[in-house]
Amino acid sequence: MYDVIIIGGGPAGITAAIYCARYRLKTMMIAKEIGGTANKAPQVDNFPSYPGVSGFELMMKFKKHLDIYKEVENIYDEAIAIAKNLEITTKTNKKYKARVIIFTTGMQKRKLNIPGEDEFLGKGVSYCASCDAALYRGKEVAIAGSGDSAVKAAILIAEYAKNVYLISRGDKLKAEPLNIITMNKAKNIHIIYNANIIKIMGKKFVEAIELDNGKNVKMDGIFIEIGSIPSTDLLKQVDVKLDENNYVKVNKKMETNINGIYAAGDITDNPFKQIITACGEGAVAAWSAYYYLKKEE
Repeated sequence: MYDVIIIGGGPAGITAAIYCARYRLKTMMIAKEIGGTANKAPQVDNFPSYPGVSGFELMMKFKKHLDIYKEVENIYDEAIAIAKNLEITTKTNKKYKARVIIFTTGMQKRKLNIPGEDEFLGKGVSYCASCDAALYRGKEVAIAGSGDSAVKAAILIAEYAKNVYLISRGDKLKAEPLNIITMNKAKNIHIIYNANIIKIMGKKFVEAIELDNGKNVKMDGIFIEIGSIPSTDLLKQVDVKLDENNYVKVNKKMETNINGIYAAGDITDNPFKQIITACGEGAVAAWSAYYYLKKEE
């Protein structure tokens, strides 16, 4: 029996684990990987003390900090089921039980759900610019999206590709002004407004995309950066309340509607999704869990 099981190993989960350890709680963190989607951020400019660090580098600094605390047991696995008595079952068929669960399961990339997207995954279709940008040196590349993730991807990929085409379904970009200013300095980034990609085509690899204006455009690759959706399916098993967009409804203490279950980070219904806010929510969830357990004693 653990005092706390944290599901997820991103910024919120790691911070919650550090705080739980400092509260001397017997803690387990179950995660497929340390860092989560933050690992894939090509550059983080707004985390204090580490301007310009890559997401992966920042998460490794988080892990180094976490490793100080031996009270936290790290399990590299995936939670696939939760019972109402707070027993967790993992993908490797292990079972663990806790008095408190903190969910920090983060987000997963949103898909276009168009023909060719699944067929050409890893063959010209990518969801990770920091992973795959260097594969497109001298190539023609499309990016679907108009927000910060799309603009940052364009900036990175432009360092390698011959041309980058940012395809926005609206008539303006939704990224931070500083990111747009940086992007505009690149001469090989081109923006196509009011267009949607409706098909990805090729033989063995991506060769072209079809837009909803009827045009077929030759491309060597496409990066899909149209946002993310919360990974909250597991919480539905224990009737945790979600909002209309499947984010977890929490109060200021990161409490859900179920006693002993907390949530933090990108899966909550708090609107601002940043590494630093995820850390804050993770800290609050651990603090709340500690005082909840004290009352239970």
